[in-house]
Amino acid sequence: MPIKVLMPALSPTMEKGNLAKWLKKEGDKIKSGDILAEIETDKATMEVEAVDEGVLAKILVAAGSQDVPVNTEIALIAAEGESVSNISSAPSSATSAPAPKATAPQTTPASPLVTTATAQSQTHGAKTFASPLAKRIAKEAGIDFSKIAGSGPHGRIIERDVKAALAGGTAPRAITASAPSAAPQLATGMADAVVKQLFEAGSYEEVPHDSMRKTIARRLLESKQTVPHFYVTADIELDALLKAREEINANAPKGADGKPVYKLSVNDFVIKALAVALMRVPEANVTWTEHAMLKHKHADVGVAVSIPGGLITPVIRKADLKSLSAISNEMKDLAVRARARKLKPEEYQGGTTAVSNLGMFGVKQFAAIVNPPHATILAVGAGEQRPVVKNGQLTVATVMTVTFSTDHRAVDGALGAELLAALKGLIENPVSMLV
Repeated sequence: MPIKVLMPALSPTMEKGNLAKWLKKEGDKIKSGDILAEIETDKATMEVEAVDEGVLAKILVAAGSQDVPVNTEIALIAAEGESVSNISSAPSSATSAPAPKATAPQTTPASPLVTTATAQSQTHGAKTFASPLAKRIAKEAGIDFSKIAGSGPHGRIIERDVKAALAGGTAPRAITASAPSAAPQLATGMADAVVKQLFEAGSYEEVPHDSMRKTIARRLLESKQTVPHFYVTADIELDALLKAREEINANAPKGADGKPVYKLSVNDFVIKALAVALMRVPEANVTWTEHAMLKHKHADVGVAVSIPGGLITPVIRKADLKSLSAISNEMKDLAVRARARKLKPEEYQGGTTAVSNLGMFGVKQFAAIVNPPHATILAVGAGEQRPVVKNGQLTVATVMTVTFSTDHRAVDGALGAELLAALKGLIENPVSMLV
């Protein structure tokens, strides 16, 4: 029996992935631990290791294949003594998604937009008078099929007929208040076909969304729709922190290569300060669930990292217990591997809070979106010199503006303000976060 290589589940929530490339070819000898292929998820690129020895007899899923379901057979390995030629000539046994079960004709009234398209396509018994693509475009745009003349064989409505109707001003059917539901595409905005009609043909390039961008859009839309956000903002002086940072970096020990073994950034101090603040205000170090509040024993701080095509949030685990130098070096390693899409799922999933710092782009102030299961996220703006009043005298200080976004179900306004006050005290007196 050939050994089956299956599409792995790289995280508990993964349902499908993209087979980026094969690192072995048919006929190659395989031993345990060899890297067979690279799999792309919405957040990272992972390697598939062989667990058995033999010969890669047949590749069932080609490189570049998108949305391959978990547990699909992607290759076959011939065991020792097994005929490779017999396996190679056998029909592909790759698992495919099960075909939808036949269902009885729907008798429950549907929305007018959907009913019109369906009724037209079922006219005259089993005959179909619209192509699937034409039906999809018309459905998205809300076009009434009865107003479209088909130019295909036997009067069949095809893609160009629907597009001509759109260009000619055929009005979409109104979605009335009595409709139980609108088409899913219209639920979150204008349908694709309608949006495209707003722009001159050839004036734009259409770039399909990759899985990362789709996941970001879905999760953040869900967050804004289901998480009641509350915001608290404060200005924090950085002069003491900047002085401490300069002294610590200047006294950093040298490694074997003659370079300092660490170099602290302002963001490293912010991560540490947030972790310590959560330990001092433990009621804010929580996660909301429908039946209970999860109170965390440590502060696992996610840090937003921009990567090509999207954003990922690697997590510094137990940041409250780690030194500034450990946080700095760990963050640099995570950021490098994040941009190379080499993070493991456990390195970017979970966490109790997060930091999003746009100060390096000159952004003065912004509010970030809470990323469940976090109950808070800290948005950090740029440090800049500003006039401040101290002891009745006008002076200049380096100040940054930060904003806490909180899940109001878990961290209400007063608690968010207490957490922000703790953070401000730690950053303005950085020695206090070290004791």
